[in-house]
Amino acid sequence: VQLQASGGGLVQAGGSLRLSCVVSGFTLDRYAIGWFRQAPGKEREGVSCITGSGASTYYADSVKGRFTISRDIRKNTWYLQMNSLKPEDTAIYYCNAARGAYTYWGQGTQVTVSS
Repeated sequence: VQLQASGGGLVQAGGSLRLSCVVSGFTLDRYAIGWFRQAPGKEREGVSCITGSGASTYYADSVKGRFTISRDIRKNTWYLQMNSLKPEDTAIYYCNAARGAYTYWGQGTQVTVSS
């Protein structure tokens, strides 16, 4: 089982990035999937997720209206479109998939937003 996150980078405030997470070793069907982030000196926090049914999405208040999560079941991939980025969005972003007792994490991708 492997989750491979990509798409991070350095961007100026107001810019955009799209993160991707590709899964191998299992299919996304009925897995809740999401993105977390951890800034230096801070705890890991949830950013956004999609429920296993795909019917609902959730966003942290700090990213509502700026970030959009989506998934492509056929490609075993999900995305986080990040617009209007702010310096406070700087963090390592981790993808996550969970179903029942099973939870998997990607390796993280660095997002740095300069002011």
